[in-house]
Amino acid sequence: MDIGTGDGSFVYQCARENPNKFFIGIDANLQPLEKISEQILRRPAKGGLTNALFLLATVEDLPEELEAVADEVHVHFPWGSLLAAFALGKTEGLKNVRRICSEGALLEVVIGLDVERDRGELARLGIGEFTPAYVRDNLVSPYRAAGFEITETGELGSWSSLHTSWARRLQANQQRRLVYLIARALPT
Repeated sequence: MDIGTGDGSFVYQCARENPNKFFIGIDANLQPLEKISEQILRRPAKGGLTNALFLLATVEDLPEELEAVADEVHVHFPWGSLLAAFALGKTEGLKNVRRICSEGALLEVVIGLDVERDRGELARLGIGEFTPAYVRDNLVSPYRAAGFEITETGELGSWSSLHTSWARRLQANQQRRLVYLIARALPT
């Protein structure tokens, strides 16, 4: 699953590269998903896919039908309430994400912030800088309380592994720090 999927390009590319796996993209904004949703319904020869689905939902209100179905959840470049859930360890959003995860599921979060350009959002969230040290010092406990164990955090040195539209737009900014965290869903 890709939460905050935006225009769905990450899900589409993953589904094309892995035809034996099923991918779900979730976003709260319908408009960017319209084009890709139409595309996956085409015949396979015209770019259609039978192993991808897009849903309109917020992290606070994920569909009950998704309970324990995800073995991987990706969150790339969250913003707004989604950023607050993952960068502040907001329990409600994290518990909803845990609810859709199978036991041991991988959670990958990549947050790309520029201290100057994103100053307003960082101030709104009450974060000075989002760094691996911030993750270790501030997020281990709330993530554990929500049912995740953070197993790794660090900075990405390259944008090459991030196949999203936002990554393509943001990569020109050399000041933007890419911090990631990897977590596993704990037994319930």
